[in-house]
Amino acid sequence: MDNIPNVSPFGWRDKIGYMIGNAANDFTFVFAALFLQVFYTDVLKINTAIVGTMFLLSRVIDAVTDTVMGRIADKTKMRKGGKFKQWLLWISGPVAISSFLMYQSSVADAPMALKIVYMFTTYIFWGSICYTAINIPYGSMASVISSEADHRSSLSAFRGIGSILPQIFIGILMPLFLYTTSPDGRRIVNAQAFPIAAGLLSLAAAAGYIICYFMCTERLKPEENRKKVSLKETVKMLFKSRALIAICAVYICFLGAQMLNQTINNYIFKDYFSNTLGLTVMNAAGFIPMLVLSPLAVPISKNIGKKEFGVFASFVGAAAFALLFVIKTTNMWIYILFNVIGLMGFGIFNLIIWAFIGDVIDDCKLSFGQRDDGTIYAVCSFSRKVGQAIASGIGGWSLAWIGYSEGAISGQTEAVKNGIYSIATAVPTVLYFTVGLLLLFVYPLSKNKVIANISALKAKKPD
Repeated sequence: MDNIPNVSPFGWRDKIGYMIGNAANDFTFVFAALFLQVFYTDVLKINTAIVGTMFLLSRVIDAVTDTVMGRIADKTKMRKGGKFKQWLLWISGPVAISSFLMYQSSVADAPMALKIVYMFTTYIFWGSICYTAINIPYGSMASVISSEADHRSSLSAFRGIGSILPQIFIGILMPLFLYTTSPDGRRIVNAQAFPIAAGLLSLAAAAGYIICYFMCTERLKPEENRKKVSLKETVKMLFKSRALIAICAVYICFLGAQMLNQTINNYIFKDYFSNTLGLTVMNAAGFIPMLVLSPLAVPISKNIGKKEFGVFASFVGAAAFALLFVIKTTNMWIYILFNVIGLMGFGIFNLIIWAFIGDVIDDCKLSFGQRDDGTIYAVCSFSRKVGQAIASGIGGWSLAWIGYSEGAISGQTEAVKNGIYSIATAVPTVLYFTVGLLLLFVYPLSKNKVIANISALKAKKPD
């Protein structure tokens, strides 16, 4: 790619704008990750196995829509506002509306068949169509805002901070708003609060996308007169990239562990510990240190290496959850402490994980002579959705397997409560350990390899 002449240099405006753009993403995504399954099981009272199946089947649709959207983004004509960021204006309204539609508690009294159709339709409309149409161009922007590795690491770090802010707001405040106390003293969901919360978060998301559009500047323009390559040829090329295959596997396992932990914690605090205030405390205890440590993300990326630090963070996270599984504590504060320890390293790793995609794009350009930023980002985005689906599928199916009763008036049995604890600790242990192994033995882009690739690209003449 060539530089666009007469544009402002990369700086704080881009970082803040890109951060706000990801906050816009996560106002709807994090709310869905934390509370959508609870809405389906405890408000609509849909069977957990059906919910898990729906999450998994929707990823089959994403396999098509993500790839198609990546190609559309790559083929979008360059305009005055840029190539990718114009999608933020076009889709900000639809993604906000589609998110709001998923949480309509008025559907709770409808026949079960209608509720299931409603669940499938609104979730696929939001996740597979609207969210895909805005998230893939947003993510692809990073590769055209700057070609410098440090700049991309900064964008990744600020993107990570942008995800922390809505997680703090949603993770800390929403449990106080979405749960209430039943006459017999149990913590139950407040069904009427869901559409109100969803409406406010949808408005915040739309506003964030628009701010991102005006603050970020695309500085690289697409390669001119490049050879046209078919989708089939592109997919064949992608399957030859060891770096892309490895990072997709990492995303699947990492998101699977992260999303399962966030989702199942609603049940473990509500049913196992009988204290949803603990969910608020744990979210605060986990997110605040991440904000404090966020300035370390770029120095770690530069001095230690993204791959190298990811290996360390993965094994620490796996060890913390393994200990929780072994000791099987009934003390809520010990559970919170080990969660925070396990997620501390991953908090920093999560801030730099988006910069991996830029490294993979560079590696594919050098290896195959072809640069498809949007398509590669779409493949990575799909892998993250697969991880989310695995988390939702495991969460839904395993809850059904242990006998979880949707909206049980008398609460869950002791066997079900113990089963919830096992799910919350054993599955993240396996997935985080797998992330460490993938980064250590499969992912090839070490710190030195990334530096060598950047130097080679700078020395290479434009096509």
